[in-house]
Formats: sequence, C-alpha cells, structure tokens
Amino acid sequence: MVYDILNKHYSNYNEDARLRSRHGMVEFLTTVKYIEKYLRPDSRIIEIGAGTGRYSHYFAQNGYRVDAVELLEHNIEIFKQNTKPNENITVTQGNALYLSEFEDAVYDIVLLLGPMYHLYTDDDRRKAISEAMRIAKNDGVIFVAYCGNEATMMQECFKYKLVTDPHFSKLMDETFKCSSNPEDLFVLFRKSEIDKMMESLDVQRLHFVGTDMYTHYVKDQIYEMDDEIYEIYLKYHFAICEREDLVGISNHFLDIFRKKERT
Repeated sequence: MVYDILNKHYSNYNEDARLRSRHGMVEFLTTVKYIEKYLRPDSRIIEIGAGTGRYSHYFAQNGYRVDAVELLEHNIEIFKQNTKPNENITVTQGNALYLSEFEDAVYDIVLLLGPMYHLYTDDDRRKAISEAMRIAKNDGVIFVAYCGNEATMMQECFKYKLVTDPHFSKLMDETFKCSSNPEDLFVLFRKSEIDKMMESLDVQRLHFVGTDMYTHYVKDQIYEMDDEIYEIYLKYHFAICEREDLVGISNHFLDIFRKKERT
C-alpha cells in the first residue's frame, strides 16, 4: 500500500523542478554546501532514496563516484534519463530499510535525504539510520533530512484552514504536533524528537541545519528579489541556518553526524 501511495504521488510531482526553483535552490544549495565540507577528492558517495537524482547527478557531474538507491520505478526511469555519459554513477532499486547488497564500511558520504519523509514508525526510522551507519566508513559522514512540523502547521494547516478539517485535526495533539499515516504522505518532526532518537545511537552530531529556514514563508518575495538581493538573502540564510533558537521554523532539517570513534 505504501509503495502505491508514494508511486502515485511522485509520478505526478516534479521534485527536480522544485529543487531547481528559486525557493527550492535555497534547500539544495544549503545541502550541497554542507556535503562539500566533508568531501575529499576520492570520496565515495551513496544516496539512499535518491528520487530522480538531483543530488546524485550533481556530485557525479563534479567527478565523484556515486551509487544511488531508489524505491520507485518511476523515479528510476527519470534518474536514468538524466544520467550523462561522463557520470560515474549507478542506480538500483532498493529499500532504505534493507541494504544487504551493500557491504559494511564502504562509503565516505551517505545521503538519506528522502526516506525519513515516508517512514511512519520509530522502528523503521532507526533501521534506516542503522543501515546508513553500517555502510558508512568509520570516519564517514551521514546526512539525514526531515520535514519540519511547525512549518507545515503555519503554511498548510492554518493557511488552508486544514486545522479544522476533521481528518487533519485528529492528527494533531494538544501541542499541535502532527502525526501521519501513509495516505498523508509526509512525516513531520520537531528537533526534540530527532534529538531523542539520536541519543540512543552511537553517533557524534556535527551539524543540525534548517535547510530552507524562512524561505517558504517569503516565497513570493524571493521571486521578486533581483540577483543582488537574492545573493544577500542566501548569505543571511547561511548565517542563521544552524541557530538553535530559529531552526525549528524550517520546512526541512538536515542532521549531519558520524559514528563515534572507538577508544
């Protein structure tokens, strides 16, 4: 059932176009900026839940060896269509929860930028992270993306009056934390929930980033900016995207960590 729901959604949604739009580029550029902090010339990258390959193709086109795993056949077809002849890249169909075809401790960079949007239980989320950790080298860096609860409350539930819709209102607790089922598509998080889950894992957090912060709140203004103001906006965004007092407002979070060194 989950596969069918996701396949229907992504067959009618252009994720590449979102990340290439002016507002989507903020999330894309932020994610790339932090990945590049940890890249070496010989780094080997895997992207789990690669979608149509916006990030995988970017790094392959910049000379890196990239392996991609994607669940949905529709996305894989587009991924292959977008592959250029000079890319050192592979894509296979697979599930973030079961990566047995990949050996332990192989990758310098492990990207888990989509699966947490659609994993509906704590067990599945822990399993996906554990698999990502397993295939990462001991000094490898893992990047996990999440959707933010408060941004959805403000931009969807109040803006479109879903807060009083019988279906959606029953998904909110007294603190307005939203739960989600497969038919609702996206799982929403608060940083405190992510922190709690990560405390039980043997990892060292390097950064916790709001990859778009205020961007979706001022989307119309973003499109009205000239190039000079847009560049200044990006500098402002990069200056605040790790601030603990602000990060909770972001539409998307990026948790960046590595395995703790053994002593």
